Amino acid sequence: MARVCEICKKKTTSGGSIARRGLPKAKGGVGLRTTGHTKRKFLPNIQRVRAVVKGEVKRISVCTRCIKSGRVVKPARGAGASTTA
Repeated sequence: MARVCEICKKKTTSGGSIARRGLPKAKGGVGLRTTGHTKRKFLPNIQRVRAVVKGEVKRISVCTRCIKSGRVVKPARGAGASTTA
């Protein structure tokens, strides 16, 4: 399963991490020195949720931003809930 949001297509991106040592000049030191660069991944917060898609309940992978913004319609809860309304 790919780590991609099925609604907004958010996916893993790459970037860099910089390792530094020393004390900043603003804090009384002689300044920061870069000691290394490494590649890293920025992973989206993807969750598997049950959602209503085209009138039927399916499990989809979506990011938490889409869930919080209301782009994902969750099915009704309870015993009396029907999917064919």
